[in-house]
Amino acid sequence: MPNFDEGTYNSADIAWILISAALVFLMTPGLAFFYGGMVHRKNVLSTMIKSVVAAGVITVMWVVVSFSLAFGESINGIIGNPATFAFFQNVNSGAPWAAAPTIPLTLFAVFQLMFAIITPGLVVGAVAERIRFTSYILFIVLFSVFVYSPLAHWTWHPEGFLLKMGVLDFAGGTVVHISAGMAALAGALVLKRRKSHIENKEIPPANIPYVLIGTGLLWFGWFGFNGGSAFGSGALAVSAFATTNMAAGAAGLSWMFFDVLRGKKPSVLGFCIGAVVGLVAITPSAGFVAIPVSIFIGVVAAIISNLAVMWKSRTSLDDTLDVFPCHGVGGIVGMILTGVFASKQINPAGFDGLFYGDATFFLTQLKGVAIVVTFSFVMSYGIFKLVNLIQPIRVSSAEEEEGLDASQHNEKYYQGTLFVENSPVETIIEVDTLHKIDTLHKVPA
Repeated sequence: MPNFDEGTYNSADIAWILISAALVFLMTPGLAFFYGGMVHRKNVLSTMIKSVVAAGVITVMWVVVSFSLAFGESINGIIGNPATFAFFQNVNSGAPWAAAPTIPLTLFAVFQLMFAIITPGLVVGAVAERIRFTSYILFIVLFSVFVYSPLAHWTWHPEGFLLKMGVLDFAGGTVVHISAGMAALAGALVLKRRKSHIENKEIPPANIPYVLIGTGLLWFGWFGFNGGSAFGSGALAVSAFATTNMAAGAAGLSWMFFDVLRGKKPSVLGFCIGAVVGLVAITPSAGFVAIPVSIFIGVVAAIISNLAVMWKSRTSLDDTLDVFPCHGVGGIVGMILTGVFASKQINPAGFDGLFYGDATFFLTQLKGVAIVVTFSFVMSYGIFKLVNLIQPIRVSSAEEEEGLDASQHNEKYYQGTLFVENSPVETIIEVDTLHKIDTLHKVPA
């Protein structure tokens, strides 16, 4: 990134980060479609709103205290001073962020907010179809304060202890994906198995086109997620943009054709899930590795996550939409491969990885991963347990059977009336989804 005098803004950088922030926000409804299309039809709305509602909850939390905890004056490299930017004081008038000297601090804060919004939304996929809505709201409030903000401080604050240790995470492999993946694992363990999972019932996805739409929105938004993390509109942003796309495409193909090698047919779901895993895996290294390497990262991450999903299916772990194998494992693979393939030729501010002869940096990445995995799981498990003490975190068996759309929100994914013409009697069919007949009435003509 070019060197500018502190306080001197660059209009091109401002424009790019504004666009990037909007792109990252678009990932939240994209995630809602991605998850909503894969659950049972009676849980589509309840799953989608849990991703989208984070845009409201985390926005308020970010302004009140979370941004200050993440990026406020550092307290021993562990957490930011909550008073530094509480209620966004000193943000509008503050000096630019050290890593983003060419954009206003307010823009930096808003861009980082979009990351904070989508992270707890990722956890939804693991606890879908059985978590109480109000309990989920309480979880994301606590997650924002006690998990996300500390990790963001450790990783991206100049005084954060992971950054000072030498851990590299370009756009959120640890802060977003490993933290969400480990929280997903913790949530699945605390909430235990769904009735359908215990009975080994196969639940068909409610709407595969939703998954395809969600994948497209996520892929599109990820250009801002990774490209915007360069905090400028220069060559580094271009490199991160390119590696992001290549990893996603390679991973989608890798997942799909790995399924074929295992005797399955190439599927829409396979390509979509694989592409998202590739996006997850390239996130920590997007600004540190070359384009050919990004293809390798996508392929390897997709195969490893695919195997993790296969392993999970043979256990009693009920991670509804495989968040831990995809985001948790994908993030871990991405961080480790950053330690292998990072190159100072791509980004002089980084390090050379193991492939280029620096074993020390590779070991540092491993230490960083171990710390984040342990912290995220332990804290998230504790938060889920605490929420359960405050109020039941899981819906009742009757509510689970009815579906969370109706029991939690009194709404239905689809509701309408069909009239059958040319029948001996007038027939009215009330439907609650596109494919399921709820009630059938026959009225004499």
